[in-house]
Amino acid sequence: MNKDNNRVAILGIVVNNREETSKKLNDILSDFADIIVGRMGLPYKEKGISVISIIVDGSNDQIGALAGKLGNISGVKAKVAITH
Repeated sequence: MNKDNNRVAILGIVVNNREETSKKLNDILSDFADIIVGRMGLPYKEKGISVISIIVDGSNDQIGALAGKLGNISGVKAKVAITH
């Protein structure tokens, strides 16, 4: 892979039903571990959701594939901000 074409991006993920989605979500994140730089997740108990932020360094295709797969999980919303 040509690292010169990589982009640094932040994925914001909101999880509504953690108990039902955590395995699928973690499996997908494991599949993309090679582009994940860091991850922080916090439960937002007052709203009944979990919020995860992920920093990635990958191609546009890899970042799009990751966001798409996450967004296809029922109860999960994922948004990407490409920063560099």
